[in-house]
Amino acid sequence: MAVTAELLRELHRMHQQLADLRERLERGPRQIRARELNVEKFNEQLSDAQTTMQKTKMAADQKQLDLQTGENKIVDLGAKLNTSSSNKEFHALQEQIAASKMANSVLEDEILESFDKVELLKQAVAKAQHEANAGKAELEKSREKVAAEAVLMKADMTRLEGELAEAEKGLTGDFREDYNRVIRSKGADGMSLADGRICTGCGQQMTLNMHNDLLLSKPIFCKACGRMLYIGEE
Repeated sequence: MAVTAELLRELHRMHQQLADLRERLERGPRQIRARELNVEKFNEQLSDAQTTMQKTKMAADQKQLDLQTGENKIVDLGAKLNTSSSNKEFHALQEQIAASKMANSVLEDEILESFDKVELLKQAVAKAQHEANAGKAELEKSREKVAAEAVLMKADMTRLEGELAEAEKGLTGDFREDYNRVIRSKGADGMSLADGRICTGCGQQMTLNMHNDLLLSKPIFCKACGRMLYIGEE
């Protein structure tokens, strides 16, 4: 019994659907991994922002301690100034007090600048935290969606595989062997529609004899790409 073009069309359709389902099934874990990488990136950014803010706060705290030490030094120098026993000592203490006041003034400016930086860094941390939380939420949604879709796709694949096995029973003899060989080698790309004398898989033209054999339902393969050819619906 000759294998009909209708059967080959149906077989190719099912192989294409199965290939599409497999590709979609494999795409799910890749999508999840991409979101996991995003979450890792957001967490790193959050950690960096927190570390930078903490270091800036610690530096500001240290400057405040240095300022307090400087102010205490000025008090001590003032006490010594009041009890100085010579003009030389008096002028030396005045110079030290002036230098300490200048250093404290610089520290005060730096402390105010540090406070401004800390406020900006708090905003950066809040933003990074928001992005990290949003990334985690998207990851969980993606996992749930992929898992739900996988259940449906596996069910469709099981159904199609059953229908394919049933349809393949219509293949006979050498035709079945040729079909199995090309499907094992190329999968869904192992078959192609012939548009007139043109293989739609690669665009190459078949010979007239090949086209005639195809019309007689003989197994014909494109000489250029090796696909099993079948004719379309009239």
